[in-house]
Amino acid sequence: MSKKKRHWLWNVLIVLTLALCFLAFLAHYKNWHKIEEGQLKILSGIYYQKVPLNEIDSLKIVEKVPELERSSGFSWMVAEKGVFVDSITQSKVYFFVDDLAQHKIKVVHHDSLRMFINFKDSLQTQDFFENLQQLVEQSNKPN
Repeated sequence: MSKKKRHWLWNVLIVLTLALCFLAFLAHYKNWHKIEEGQLKILSGIYYQKVPLNEIDSLKIVEKVPELERSSGFSWMVAEKGVFVDSITQSKVYFFVDDLAQHKIKVVHHDSLRMFINFKDSLQTQDFFENLQQLVEQSNKPN
């Protein structure tokens, strides 16, 4: 029996596809956040928000998120990521939720844009909320 040898191009394509899938998983795996230069920056895959701290109108912890229509994004097990649209106000709502069962941070900025954030670890979510609340209060103090 003669064995056919697979062309090297197919091997390269398979390896590149697997690497690309792994990188996409890493990018969406968790919420990557940073607070620097007076801005909250949050990234999860292709979804990115940059909000100046002095533009944050309100912060609060909520248990449930409202029913919204998905514009783009995904839900997988307990994670919810993407851009949703409020059917009543037609405003965009950004979701960076790693665990729907836990409390979420509701951030309202620029008067009507909303964002929901939480992390897999509830203590990390609580610490992030307290830290963000302090920084927002400091940035909104008159000099």
